[in-house]
Amino acid sequence: MFNCLILGSGRSGTSMVAGTLNGAGYFMGDRIMSPTRINPKGYFESKNVEAINEELLSQVVPARPRGIIGNFFKNRPTRNQRWLARIPLEKKVHCSQGIAEKIESLTQKQPFCFKDPRFCYTLPAWRPFLMDTVFLCIFRHPAATASSILKVREKQKYLHNFSINFGQALQVWELMYQHILKIHIHKGKWLFIHYNQVLEGTGIDKIEEFIDGNVDRNFPDASLQNSDSFEPVSAKTYEIYEELCKLANYKE
Repeated sequence: MFNCLILGSGRSGTSMVAGTLNGAGYFMGDRIMSPTRINPKGYFESKNVEAINEELLSQVVPARPRGIIGNFFKNRPTRNQRWLARIPLEKKVHCSQGIAEKIESLTQKQPFCFKDPRFCYTLPAWRPFLMDTVFLCIFRHPAATASSILKVREKQKYLHNFSINFGQALQVWELMYQHILKIHIHKGKWLFIHYNQVLEGTGIDKIEEFIDGNVDRNFPDASLQNSDSFEPVSAKTYEIYEELCKLANYKE
């Protein structure tokens, strides 16, 4: 069974896919996030992995000024909010020796399966430590993801001091998948899966073959789908979505 990284924008089905792999014998990290009313079946995301990626992203995400002035920069994500960062393709993260040691320690426990939307930006820092690792990319319609992001922002207390609108949420989606398509997929073995393919079952078959292991077919729950928006998106955003659909062999 291969090591596995699960990538994709937050609110795109990454937790659903990670849940199918939870009982497959993987080490999924220490200090796993607890379920919430947003994700009642769990996130399957390690706070240690998250902390490493937050530290990496703090280098390229502009800091929010302190005090009253900070109220004018609420669209800048702070600690634990950087899964909603919008990072241009030209920005590079630097992996210090201290961070490298943390990554090396985590990846020594194999087979591992780590999931974090931030991997869309931080994967280059993890690459040297990912031996026999495959990459599983999950996505859904960008408007559905953006709508779900806004709902989470309303309901999660830790996001109440963060400002984001529908257009900015679409930019998060767009930039994360651009990093994958333009930078990351040229190295390693990748599988692209649409959210709907997992619910339909065809995606489960592909995942089992891809990781060379068994998954929990009963974990995906269509009743938990909290957003199915198909609001218009820009031609550029839809072009990225079409490219992802083609890689996943998925048609609307």
